[in-house]
Amino acid sequence: MKKVRAGFNSLIVAILCAGCATMFTGSREVPSDAKAIQGNWRPAKAVLSGEPMADAVLKIISLKMDDGRYEVFVGGNPDRGTYTLDPATELKAMNVTGTEGPNVGKTFPAIYELNGDTLRICYDLSGVNRPAEFKSMAGTKLYLVTYNRY
Repeated sequence: MKKVRAGFNSLIVAILCAGCATMFTGSREVPSDAKAIQGNWRPAKAVLSGEPMADAVLKIISLKMDDGRYEVFVGGNPDRGTYTLDPATELKAMNVTGTEGPNVGKTFPAIYELNGDTLRICYDLSGVNRPAEFKSMAGTKLYLVTYNRY
């Protein structure tokens, strides 16, 4: 009986460790979000500092996310960098760091919500605080954008 219990306990520990290894990578990303967020996105609507962005501007923006790297084009101007996800927080957290283009060396804390082919992100473009809600108000540097996969 002791051998059976010891074997069972070892099996439980192995399952728990395997579960942890599958759930988290080095940056605590859950693979389902890490994989699901990858792809090409276009903004359907966006609000910056409480002001809606014009449809003409939205039409020239594209976002590509691929394995921890992002690439944004506004017209023909690229902004590239890295992102990390932390879906374990109450509001799923994201950090975006520019490595090439206008945001090189800047890190923007954000929150995100992924629902199928819709991705909503609220960034703090001041780089100071992670947004507490999906809202952009006048007098802030909060950028709220809803992307659709294409």
